[in-house]
This record gives sequence, structure tokens and C-alpha cells, in this order.
Amino acid sequence: MALFNVSPVETTPFDGQKPGTSGLRKKVKVFKQPNYLENFVQSTFTALTPRKVRGAALVVSGDGRYFSKDAIQIIIKMAAGNGVRRIWVGQNGLLSTPAVSAVIRERVGVDVSSRLVSGSRATGAFILTASHNPGGPNEDFGIKYNMENGGPAPEGITDQIYENTKTIKEYLTADLPDVDITAIGVTSFSGHDGQFDVEVFDSASDYVKLMKMDTAKLFCHCICMNDRLSIFDFESIQKLLTSPKFTFCYDALHGVAGAYAKRIFVEELGAQESSLLNCVPKEDFGGGHPDPNLTYAKELVSRMGLGKSNSEVEPPEFGAAADGDADRNMILGKRFFVTPSDSVSIIAANAVEAIPYFSAGLKGVARSMPTSSGLDVVAKNLNLKFFEVPTGWKFFGNLMDAGLCSICGEESFGTGSDHIREKDGIWAVLAWLSILAYKNKENLGGGELVTVEDIVRNHWATYGRHYYTRYDYENVDAGAAKELMAYLVKLQSSLSEVNDCVKPGLKLIECGDCRDDAGLELELNPGFLIVSGIRSDVSKVVHADEFEYKDPIDGSISKHQGIRYLFEDGSRLIFRLSGTGSEGATIRLYIEQYEKDPSKTGRDSQDALAPLVAVALGLSKMQEFTGRSAPTVIT
Repeated sequence: MALFNVSPVETTPFDGQKPGTSGLRKKVKVFKQPNYLENFVQSTFTALTPRKVRGAALVVSGDGRYFSKDAIQIIIKMAAGNGVRRIWVGQNGLLSTPAVSAVIRERVGVDVSSRLVSGSRATGAFILTASHNPGGPNEDFGIKYNMENGGPAPEGITDQIYENTKTIKEYLTADLPDVDITAIGVTSFSGHDGQFDVEVFDSASDYVKLMKMDTAKLFCHCICMNDRLSIFDFESIQKLLTSPKFTFCYDALHGVAGAYAKRIFVEELGAQESSLLNCVPKEDFGGGHPDPNLTYAKELVSRMGLGKSNSEVEPPEFGAAADGDADRNMILGKRFFVTPSDSVSIIAANAVEAIPYFSAGLKGVARSMPTSSGLDVVAKNLNLKFFEVPTGWKFFGNLMDAGLCSICGEESFGTGSDHIREKDGIWAVLAWLSILAYKNKENLGGGELVTVEDIVRNHWATYGRHYYTRYDYENVDAGAAKELMAYLVKLQSSLSEVNDCVKPGLKLIECGDCRDDAGLELELNPGFLIVSGIRSDVSKVVHADEFEYKDPIDGSISKHQGIRYLFEDGSRLIFRLSGTGSEGATIRLYIEQYEKDPSKTGRDSQDALAPLVAVALGLSKMQEFTGRSAPTVIT
């Protein structure tokens, strides 16, 4: 057994190591600066209680992006230096973010010397991911810490980490050789505090077991019944996926989801391997942008019949995509896109009858504030507890730990449940396949299939439709972005002025446009060009604020979580700075309009939202502040 020594290494602080909603994300070249990663890791160890570090087991893995392998070796050495007892690493350093949460919550360690189950569980994890951001030498890297409940560190911890980064003077590390993380097994070392083990394990096994395991064994899910239940009914999903009437396509975008796709969809559920796209994990995600939306998942979008070119090949019945670390998802039907807001609402509305895990009922549901209000309507109709939280999965975790929430989601393609404490892209796909299997249990032998589009349109007929779009302005000058947000806050002090701008009968067009498509006469107004008489379907603003959230569990208050303009007819405009970029600023604009008249739920989304889009762009002076004539991405 190799011996090691621990040494302090002098260092100085780096500016700007404040974790965002999903950890610290910067360009690789920033992380590769001497001591940059080390400072953040040591600041994290220092922010944790000694019980969660000394003698503890920690998970270290991620989505496999460029610089991950180097980072894993650095963290292993620093863990030994800080008195950690054992490190668990997914083979090749690969673990999806939801799989890390599952490993923390479910995996039980084995004592190397006795080969017996030791009873040890992980107290936390360093997850190496920048999620849906690009990877490669000139792209993004990220790191975040998850706690012993499997969820992201709360703001109290991340704030302390940031404070530590501003005063750090040294970090601790051990003189260990690099550990082979390509081969499953245990490597043991001996130090002054005793033995230190690094265990490399299969990346997919724990997660696959969780999808199939007995519900009664899951933490914090109080279902009392004698029968053994799985989270999902794999047998019914298998019947669907192996039916000649049903076709399926899954795109991992060369992210870590590829390490799970073949195991689950092909080996467990019987799908054809040819149904998998881009399922080999790559450090640079194949040169693509691993963000599962209509802009970046181009190959899947085309195959599903939603591309610009018309193919003679019949699209599959169902398609899905994942982001880099497999916590996000996009759901598609044949020539049909399901918005993330609709997706979580539909899962919640069908969960009890279609998903065994929820057969005893839902405890409650929750959404992030920018997500459409569709889930609110479902909760009201089903008499469920409902919560609206800031963006960031950690806010859902508190509700789940308190037994108040079963299903939750974000408009940013994140959906999940209380089986873990992270959003879970593959779980969402399995949930949709479960709903399709339930709806088609009598149709696989004969009759027409109930399609994804059928399910969505039936949902709209029952609950109404929330027309919804999101405009992303990426890598905007940070100063300009802050000025825009400050302007919108100031504008809220006088709703009468706002309503003068958006009153019925007026349409706003951004400055710089000289005419509308109909060639109508334009009238100049300070800050806006107003086209008289073209639209009469924008109601007045009745409330405007900066969203603030008081956690019902721990009483903590989160301020400045997004700027809201709420309209009399239930429409909403929301402006928010995203915390998931690595440089510059990303402005997200969310636009929502509710329609409960079944005869009006079939309109094209962009047509339905055009009046509100015009209002939002004019009201915010988006082009004036950012210099952008169009968003980077429209979802």
C-alpha cells in the first residue's frame, strides 16, 4: 500500500469565484490557471463541517468534458490532503448529474480490507460539469458541490465558499500518484490519518437499479404497501418500444447520457440500437453545443420532421434529447415539439395512473418562477399542494426533503421528481414513455396509436394552453445587461406609464424598424415606434415586481430572482439574468399567454405571442441596451 504525505501549498485569491445557480463555470483556460481549481476546492472543503470531510466518502465525477480527467486527479489528491476517507469515481470519470445524486443517496460502500459492506454512504460530491454549455480546450468547464441529500449545496454553503475564495492563503494536497480511472477497482493508499481509498465503479449500474428498484427502499418516499413497485414499469415500456407500430429516437448530443442510453433503452427496454444518436460521450461533445433544444439538437429535430427541409422518411413517433450532463431533456413527437412547461404539467396530470412510483398519489408539485403557469392549473384541478420557487434545483430539494413535493420542473428543459434531488433527463423520457405505454396499452395489437401530439392537445382541451416562448440573448456585455435590468425595475414604479405604452390598440416595434409587414403608418413615441390600431389583444399590466422567495422550510429569503410584469388576462413577461454562462451575461426573456378557450388552443405559438413579444422588446429597449437585433436562441 503506497504511502503519502500531506503538504500545504501557498496561494492567493482569484476574483470572481462566486458560484451561480449551478456552481462555478468559466472557460477552460481560466480553470487551468495554476491554483484556480485548487482554491475553489479548498474553499469548499473549508465551508463544510468536519464531519462531512474528515473520514467521509465523497463522489467525484462529471459529464466527461475537456479538463475533467485532470480535475479529478487534482481533487483526489486534495481530498486525501483534507482527511477524506474514500473517493468514489464513475468509470472514466463519467457520471450524469442525476446519477451522482442517486449514488449519494443509494450507494453503500464496501470495506476494502474485509470485502464486507461497510455501511458508509457519501456525504457529498464534486460534480464536474458546465451542463448544457459547450466543451473543449477553448470552451467551458464547471464544478459544483452537492450535499448528502444528493442535491446542490444551499445558498448558505455557496455563499461561504465564495467568502472563503476571497481570503484563501493555502490549500492542502497529498503527494499521490495519478489513479487509473479507466478500470473498475479500488486503489488504496496510507497516510498519517489512516487508509485512503479510491474506488472506480460502473457509471450506469446504480442509476439503472434506481429506475427499477423497489419503491419502499427509496429515501423519503412514504408509500406503504405490500407489493413491490418499481419507479417505472419497464415491462410495459418494453412492450411499447418493441412494438412494430412504435418508433423511437434518442439523442445524447455526445454527452454523458450516452453512457446510460444503450444500457436502459436497448438492453433493458428492447429498443433498436439504431434508434440512438450521438451516444458516444466526447470531451468536446463532438464539436456541438450539448443543449437539448430546437436550435442545437439539429439532427434529432430533422429526424423528427421539424427541420427546415422536408424528408420523405417518416419520422419516429417519439424523440428525446439530453444535455451534456443528462439532467435536461427535450421531448418531441412526430413533427411536434413539447415545451418543457407543458411537459412537466402533462407528467404531473398523468403520473398517478401511468407511473407506479406515484400510484399512491402526489404529495405536491412545484415549478420555477419563469416556467409557465400550466402546472398551477393542474395542481388546482387535482387539489395538489403547489409551490413557485426561484430558478435553481436546490429550492425544490428542500420541499422534497420535507415531503411536500413529488414532481417539479423548470422551463429550461429540466424535469424531475423526489426519487433524487436533481433534475433528471432520462427519468423524464421514461415518464413520457410510461404515459404513452399506458395510453396505448390496448392499441399495440390494433387500432391507432395515441401520439405525443394527441396527449398534448387533449391536455390543452382539459386545462387550457399556456402559449410560451423564451428569448435568450447570450454573451451580452455584463454592464449593459445590468443597466437593462435596472431600467426595468425603475419602470415598475409607474404602472400607468407602462400601461400607456401597452394599452389595447397599440403595437410596439423595436426602434430601428421602420415599418411593419402590412406597411401601416408608423407614429413615433419616446423610446418606441407605435403602430396605431394593429392589435387590440394586449391587456394592461396589473402587477410588477422583482420576484422574492421565502423558503417555507428553512425560512431563508432569496431576493432579486427575476423581474415580472403580470397582465390582467394572466399573461406574463419575465426578465432574468442567467447564472449558467461562463462569460458575459445571458438575458432571458420569458413570454406567456394563457388561453382556456378550446377553439383557440391550436394557434401557432409565435403568432399567438406576437403582440406580447413586441411589447416585451419595446418595453425593455432590448436592442438599445444590448445592441442585439435578435436573440441568440428562441425556444
